[in-house]
Amino acid sequence: MSVVGIDLGFLNCYIAVARSGGIETIANEYSDRCTPACISLGSRTRAIGNAAKSQIVTNVRNTIHGFKKLHGRSFDDPIVQTERIRLPYELQKMPNGSAGVKVRYLEEERPFAIEQVTGMLLAKLKETSENALKKPVADCVISIPSFFTDAERRSVMAAAQVAGLNCLRLMNETTAVALAYGIYKQDLPPLDEKPRNVIFIDMGHSAYQVSICAFNKGKLKVLATTFDPYLGGRNFDEALVDYFCDEFKTKYKINVKENSRALLRLYQECEKLKKLMSANASDLPLNIECFMNDLDVSSKMNRAQFEQLCASLFARVEPPLKAVMEQANLQREDISSIEIVGGATRIPAVKEQITKFFLKDISTTLNADEAVARGCALQCAILSPAFKVREFSITDIVPYSITLRWKTSFEDGTGECEVFCKNHPAPFSKVITFHKKEPFELEAFYTNLNEVPYPDPRIGSFTIQNIFPQSDGDSSKVKVKVRINIHGIFSVASASVIEKQNIEGDHNDAPMETETSFKSESKDDVDKMQVDQEEGHQKCHAEHTPEEEIDHTGTKTKSAPSDKQDRLNQTIKKGKVKSIELPIQSSLCRQLGQDLLNSYIENEGKMIMQDKLEKERNDAKNAVEEYVYDFRDKLGTLYEKFITQEDFSKLSAILEDTENWLYEEGEDQPKQIYVDKLQELKKYGQPIQIRYMEHEERPKALNDLGKKIQLVMKVIEAYRNKDEKYDHLDPAEMEKVEKYISEAMSWLNSKMNAQNKLSLTQDPVVKVSEIVTKSKELDNFCNPIIYKPKPKVEVAEDPAKANSEHNGPMDGQSGTETKPDPTKDNSLHTKSSGEMEVD
Repeated sequence: MSVVGIDLGFLNCYIAVARSGGIETIANEYSDRCTPACISLGSRTRAIGNAAKSQIVTNVRNTIHGFKKLHGRSFDDPIVQTERIRLPYELQKMPNGSAGVKVRYLEEERPFAIEQVTGMLLAKLKETSENALKKPVADCVISIPSFFTDAERRSVMAAAQVAGLNCLRLMNETTAVALAYGIYKQDLPPLDEKPRNVIFIDMGHSAYQVSICAFNKGKLKVLATTFDPYLGGRNFDEALVDYFCDEFKTKYKINVKENSRALLRLYQECEKLKKLMSANASDLPLNIECFMNDLDVSSKMNRAQFEQLCASLFARVEPPLKAVMEQANLQREDISSIEIVGGATRIPAVKEQITKFFLKDISTTLNADEAVARGCALQCAILSPAFKVREFSITDIVPYSITLRWKTSFEDGTGECEVFCKNHPAPFSKVITFHKKEPFELEAFYTNLNEVPYPDPRIGSFTIQNIFPQSDGDSSKVKVKVRINIHGIFSVASASVIEKQNIEGDHNDAPMETETSFKSESKDDVDKMQVDQEEGHQKCHAEHTPEEEIDHTGTKTKSAPSDKQDRLNQTIKKGKVKSIELPIQSSLCRQLGQDLLNSYIENEGKMIMQDKLEKERNDAKNAVEEYVYDFRDKLGTLYEKFITQEDFSKLSAILEDTENWLYEEGEDQPKQIYVDKLQELKKYGQPIQIRYMEHEERPKALNDLGKKIQLVMKVIEAYRNKDEKYDHLDPAEMEKVEKYISEAMSWLNSKMNAQNKLSLTQDPVVKVSEIVTKSKELDNFCNPIIYKPKPKVEVAEDPAKANSEHNGPMDGQSGTETKPDPTKDNSLHTKSSGEMEVD
């Protein structure tokens, strides 16, 4: 069973796998551990990863990159429109309103949904991990930014399904880093002591995230997380690009932004320059040959200029740090370590800002690029039954507060309740009780839209069906379980109606009450709530789960576990209750329909098959080309003696014609044409190749056979001379051997004589395989006869020794030792068939 963690980055992806030796980041077919998040579509095939990155400049319109921010968003989303300006390829509105890309593939314009694009990338990463592990890969954990909303998370989950992956968990990037940091730490404080607080700062290519985690032995709890989704390494690249565009406009009178190919080249050069400036404070040159209109451009920049240019970006580093400290209610002295990851944290000015804020040195113990993938692989190993991992519990948080709204019979017409507040622990379930007489709809939305980097606050609407009044006309008591699952996605998990049977006394008239369960959902069985309590299952109170109740005024009261136990006992005394599951109809915001998802999965399968067929076609073409060059080279050297001048001229002409054909009408032919062409060439080339091989190997084979014949003849000679070594051999059999050897001798001599009369350009009379077969036949016929072992002669025993053995013990030996033990004798026969008995 495979255990894989995937860091799905904006610019690059990393794959980590769990092996018996620990966690390992694996390399792709280019021996590179980093796979660019890039897909290039061509007239016949797709290139993904490193191969696609090399086509960014040459195949501008059809190479897709920088698509991570488009997940789960509509085409009209402001973020999509902002990204659209930056991207050299075309975005298109899909039939369901979401953003997609429009590229030319297989000689036609094709739209692809973002789920399909990410699915292609994940399929490539899956293939890379399968090649490294030498076994199929299905289960994985994929990283996502902590600020992703429900719609974005569901979109990534759909992309995993398109790639044929079973995503066990969507893991927040900073949480994955925290796991990679904490699981190996041996010196964490025990559970009953104050936790160790560590800040994780991740600034990648497109986003900036900060989280505070509290560590105890075997436990990790995320306290708070903040982010700036629009600050990352690419913003610094853009600042440099804008600066050089202005400079080149003045200096060379060229408008770089009009030419997308030139702009992409400038982006690549600016990224390199930015990395060089992180390690070097002196002036660094920027030179690009044949940049635009056959112009060579050059410029220079140093770190001080760069920091001045990006001062407004560096100023954005501090606010999330301040916010995360406020949300976690911690002071600077409560922080024991500051860990930084992500490519952009290597910029000296970013480090400076962080150090200035915390007044503490930064720790760089984690691998800035691979920490997220390693954390994901660890989480996958924890979730997988195939690996035994040290006990380590992970409690993540809900990044945005979530509110439920429903219609009521009161004057205002709607009721509202914040079910999950910001930074609430996750995964988590809550049970809400409603009193209703008819089906009703719950609408889930983000409470504070200004906190959410998404234009639509809606998460989805959930209709609870099949609700009727009680037999006495009262409202039915409906229990609804809402959940933030392991992927950080909100859902109404279940709903049930509680039917009263012979209940005496008052029931609770509050229109709604909320009960919480603190048991982690990573263990599938969520704590049984009030439903089970009323049925008399008292087991859930072993953990003293706190309870929240909200009356219609919205005030919360926490009751002690003992009060709850009393209520439970009262309920049992009053009578029985019956719980009936209710159907829920969900309508989620920007949810991909199952039919559409199936069509994406089918399309991905077709594209993989097309890539495979194209690879086979290219391999067949390359095989013809390779044969032409290889054979032509050998014709003038190794095979020169084995071909007549006439055949040489003829074959050289055929090879030249084939080479010309390959670059003209044979440039683009079906696979079978190339296979047939290769067979045709081999028809001419193979006889020459065989003559050469036979000539090279024949002397050794003849020599071996000759030696074996001489060896047998020596034995026959010794036998004739009455050598006592062979006097036990049967005369009749020796006669047969003598006859066989003389036949072998004559066969060998005749074949050698015939072969010697032939020239090298003629096919051999005898093949090496025939000589080897003859040699084996000789061994099989002669060896059992001439190497037959002598029969053993029995030597007469010393009478005294024989007496002692037959008449009894001698020299003080006990008589019992010489007696065979019948039990032991039996045990020999009952040994397992796997053991060998030696007499």
